[in-house]
Amino acid sequence: MLRKFSNTTIGNISIVDKVVLELDGKKAWFFHGDVFDVSIQNAKWLAKLGGYGYDVLILLNRVVNWCLERLGKERYSLSKKIKDSVKGAVKYISDFENVATDLAIENKYDYVICGHIHQPKMLIKETKHGKTTYLNSGDWVENFTALEYQFKRWKIYNYNYDKLRAFYVDEDVKDMEVKDLIAAITIVDQKKSS
Repeated sequence: MLRKFSNTTIGNISIVDKVVLELDGKKAWFFHGDVFDVSIQNAKWLAKLGGYGYDVLILLNRVVNWCLERLGKERYSLSKKIKDSVKGAVKYISDFENVATDLAIENKYDYVICGHIHQPKMLIKETKHGKTTYLNSGDWVENFTALEYQFKRWKIYNYNYDKLRAFYVDEDVKDMEVKDLIAAITIVDQKKSS
């Protein structure tokens, strides 16, 4: 539905279908991912039907989670369970990841970042033509996940596991130069510094 607003700019906000950014000297390709979805490309009615079914499942899941919370139990994702257990969905996810990474390698992108299939994942794919890092943010409804980029590295943030975890210094951060570390954690207002 939002595709009709593609290439619209409102103040400093631009609505685009994809964007390529340079992150610390590496090229990152950001897009939603639905362009690879065969059901959207070839059978819009099937995609709409699946969308309605998904919406009903999410509503049902809210009721289930409301009951679970009242009983002091952990939340549960029906749609994630269904997706994880269906063989066809697993093949679709694998095909999606292969198409995205192959295109990223072909276009010399160091990172390919998307979210359409809602499966949080970070993997490195290497072929004879090159290498890329595939990143999927998952979602904030089923998986409670997001992507973070800081200190020149990517991390999948998972609310259920990371909300109480203290920040720890890993080997990559230990090896950073002090000026890079300060630059990574300092917000500079470009308008004031000019």
